[in-house]
Amino acid sequence: MDIVRRRLALALLVGSFAAPIGPVALAGAAAPAADPAAIQPILVLKGHTADLAGAAFSHDGSKVVTASSDHTARIWDARSGTQLTALEGHAEAVRSAAFSPDEKRIVTASRDGSARVWDAASGKQLVTLDGHAGMLEQAAWSPDGTRIVTASRDKRATVWDATTGKVIAELLGHTSPVMRAAFSPDGTRVVTASTDKTARIWDAASGAAVETLQGHQRMVLGAAFDPKGERVATAGSDETGAVWNAKTGERLATLTGHERGVLHVEFSPDGSKILTTSSDRTARIWDAGSGALLFTLGGHGRPVMDGAFSPDGKLAATASHDKNVRLWDAATGQLLVMLPTDGSEVQTVAFSPDGKRLLAASFDGIARIWDVAAYQPH
Repeated sequence: MDIVRRRLALALLVGSFAAPIGPVALAGAAAPAADPAAIQPILVLKGHTADLAGAAFSHDGSKVVTASSDHTARIWDARSGTQLTALEGHAEAVRSAAFSPDEKRIVTASRDGSARVWDAASGKQLVTLDGHAGMLEQAAWSPDGTRIVTASRDKRATVWDATTGKVIAELLGHTSPVMRAAFSPDGTRVVTASTDKTARIWDAASGAAVETLQGHQRMVLGAAFDPKGERVATAGSDETGAVWNAKTGERLATLTGHERGVLHVEFSPDGSKILTTSSDRTARIWDAGSGALLFTLGGHGRPVMDGAFSPDGKLAATASHDKNVRLWDAATGQLLVMLPTDGSEVQTVAFSPDGKRLLAASFDGIARIWDVAAYQPH
């Protein structure tokens, strides 16, 4: 499977198969005496014929879109689990899929070097975003849904008109593949993460480079704006995360403590915390202002590939190649529940917009949804 081979190569680069690390120490909270009982999914979305790279809820929580190495994305009813349509047309694995802010369209990014925009109701292809010379890693919508940014292994990111498919700006300057790209909350800037050891901030209209965030010693695998667009957090395979001033490029804090490469980083919805996941088999929650470690979320047996805060910021979820999802209290670091996937490595995890359901995408080609409403702190 293409995704499996790629993730294994990436894990080797960031050191996940190095010698075993020692016991995980929890900062700010004691480890639970024993793992809580596991709960089973309420929906199992089957239909893909190869591994999943990701899955996402629509913004109203009524649908799910999945991206797969079988060259398709698929749309599902999030309440019944029924497949609504398959988005067919890519010639290679689909790396990401996301609903537009108005729910009416979906953008997919593929290893065939193209992104495509689809009608979310009919599955009809509307626009092809073609122009990259290498595989795409991601495509993301602008907050207003008028533009799309793509991240490519051809060392470029590109901003496109989402309706016409015309190029608005090419973001040129990285010297190695671009792994992630995202708009700022106000849509005026784009942040990119690259294996050239840097993240960069760009003017989304002109494509001009605004800031280069330099300091990581190895690949930068993730970058995210805070909810106000004032800071950027980065994930480095040098075992650190970092927080930067998005206007000046100043490094505000270094998130030090992981023992292997950091794979994912995101701010909490209120911007007060940062969640990182790592090949060292842990996730960590940090104070976004000081960079102080608040909690180490330990217990996974293999690399933690992805993580997410709930929409209210009270919960955190982690997805691991140990074939489990774990749900945590983000205020205490306490493990609340285990969510097993029947023997398949988990690649991504996402909360529904109301925070009551949790969605995971796995290497067995299946997406699973759990009801986690009962675990919401009161």
